[in-house]
Order: sequence, then structure tokens, then C-alpha cells
Amino acid sequence: MHIKKYTTAALILIVLVGWYVYAFITQESMSFEFFGTSLPSFSIALWVVIPMIILYVASVIHMLFYSFLSTLKRRKYEKDYEKIVDAIVDAYLGKKERLNSFKTDRYKLLGTVVDNATIFPIGEFDTDIENKKLRDVLTLINSIRNGEAVELKKYSLAPSNELVIQNERNRYKKGDISAENILGDKSKYDISLRKEVYVDFVKYAPLQAIEKHKDALSKDALFEILSRINADAHTLEISNDSLISLFHNLQLNSKEYIEASKKLSKSMLPEQRIKLFELLSNDDEAAMEAYLFTLFDLEMLAPAKEILDISQPNEYMPFKAYNSLRDCGKHFDINLFV
Repeated sequence: MHIKKYTTAALILIVLVGWYVYAFITQESMSFEFFGTSLPSFSIALWVVIPMIILYVASVIHMLFYSFLSTLKRRKYEKDYEKIVDAIVDAYLGKKERLNSFKTDRYKLLGTVVDNATIFPIGEFDTDIENKKLRDVLTLINSIRNGEAVELKKYSLAPSNELVIQNERNRYKKGDISAENILGDKSKYDISLRKEVYVDFVKYAPLQAIEKHKDALSKDALFEILSRINADAHTLEISNDSLISLFHNLQLNSKEYIEASKKLSKSMLPEQRIKLFELLSNDDEAAMEAYLFTLFDLEMLAPAKEILDISQPNEYMPFKAYNSLRDCGKHFDINLFV
């Protein structure tokens, strides 16, 4: 019951009771002694309503006290509601470190689940929702997905955050930032984005710049570099020592080394190509098959046979088969054996 309505009803009741006693029962006055103290003489009607007034005051204090407790509890729920909205926003944004403290049991359970999950909006999420925080973050996610560049500073996201990476990728594609900007700031841009941009960068950059940012080197970037050697456009002159330092930054397998040799078959001078894979095979066993492929591809049969003769019986079987066919006068393309 609302305090105002309760007060009005109580006052009406007190007045009616007092009036009824005074008008229809007695108009006499009397006095009481309370713990040895003589109280003033009042009308009996007044003595009747005094306990009612005391009861009214006590009941109001009681209601105010529990209303105050209810208000505190409601505020806990309101604060937890705000916290759960923040937790959902963090889950949408993909923040890694999340630990929200909730006061109520129901929100504590839900908050624990949300804090340990990442929420991905499906498709073009409907942003017509009442809560502004959720509406803003969903609008932001939709914009990033649509290739737009947005402002993310207020969310304090890490450079490795997927939304940050995609947003910076959008900025890069729009020309707002250059490859040099991204490659030159390791603390601001995630390594995955730097490697992605480096693939584009090595298509035109000079050797000095390529080596400067080679910490972002990937296998795709390496093959782009190899394709520029003695190419018609953006020609790149590079020594074997520089190439070997690039190869050593990666962990290529035998097939990838062979693909690298194929990539160089039409651009690099035969002597340099042979020397390159000889040096690589000395440092990495995985490059030996590429060295054999290079020798056979360039018809350098004698050194290839020497390697095969000292190898183990179960090693380099495709190349041994190719060599045997050559000894029998059969000529096949070495590419059929790798």
C-alpha cells in the first residue's frame, strides 16, 4: 500500500473512531498514572485514538524500513542489469579478459556464462533494440562486417582482437593507412594483419624494405618475392645469402622447397639456382629433394647421381626411379615424379 493512501485512510479511521466515541459513547475526561507519573487529563475519545496514532506511526516506520530494503534490492538488480549488458557488449566485441562481479544470484549465474563466451551476431543483426549500448555495438559490428572503418578506441580492444584486425584491414583497403604504417608499428597492429599486408608489400617494395620487415614474412610472401626475381615488372635483384635468410625464417617442407625451385626455374640463372638449393640442403634436410629436383631439372645428372648413390635405400625413391629410367634411355619430365 502506498504511504500517502495508507496515511489518508488511517487519519480518516482515527478521526471517525474519535468522533464516534466522543459523540455517541462518552464526552468525559480522565487521567492516567504512567510509571508513577500522573498524565494530563484528556477526553476519553482522545485516549482511544492515541494508541491508534502510535500504531499508525509504528506501521509507517515498518513500511518505510522494508521499502528501503526493497529499494536497495531493486538497485542491486538494476546495477546487475547494467553489468550484464556490459558483459554482453564485451562478449559481442570478443574481449579476452572479462570478470564482472554480480550481487544477485540470478545475474551471477547468467554473468558467469556470458563472461566465458563469445557471442557472434548472425547475419545482418537487427539493431532496432531499446538498449543503447547493445544497439551501438551491434551497429558497429555490422559496419565492420560491411567493410567500413569505424572508431574503436573507446572500447579499449587489444590489437589481436578480431574486430580490430578486420577494422584495420578495412582501413588498409580503403587507403586510410598504408602497408608501411602497419608494418612499422608492431605494438599497434596484430602479426596476422602484418603478415597479410606484407604479402602485398613485397610485390613492389625494394629489397632493403623487404628485409627490414621480414619478421612478417610468410610462405605466400616468400613466393611473391621469388616471382619478382628477374621479372619484367618490379624486378628484384637478390643474392643467395639474402634469399637463404628469408628461407630460414620459415619452416618449409619438401614439397614447398620444390615449389620454390619451380618458381625460380624460369627467372633465376641456373648456376645461382643450383647453388641456392645446395646451400639450403646443407642446412635443412627438407630441402634435399628440392636440390635433387633442381639438378635433374637442369640436366645436372652427375651430381644428382652422386647424392642418390650415397643415400639410404628407402630415401628419395621418386628420384631414384627417374634416374633409373634415364639410365634406360627413357626421358620423362621430372615434374611427373614430384
